[in-house]
Order: sequence, then structure tokens, then C-alpha cells
Amino acid sequence: MVEETQRDDMTWYRCEKCGLMFDSEDDATKHEETCDAEDPSYLR
Repeated sequence: MVEETQRDDMTWYRCEKCGLMFDSEDDATKHEETCDAEDPSYLR
């Protein structure tokens, strides 16, 4: 489930599995469906 949070006067949507934040709830939901709860590949 995507968690909604307020930061910098904006609404952000956070993946509860890995903590990655999105400015679009749709993007966050799509990410979370395929999230493996590990660090995102671009951080490796």
C-alpha cells in the first residue's frame, strides 16, 4: 500500500516496501506492484 506524506508543500507518495517517493500516486502504485523491497537499481 502506498503511503501519502507532505513534504516541501507538496504531496508525495511513498512505497512502503522500499521507501522510494513519487509525486504521482499512479507511479507509486505501479512501482509498488513490482517492488522487490531492495534498494533501487540506480543506487547500486
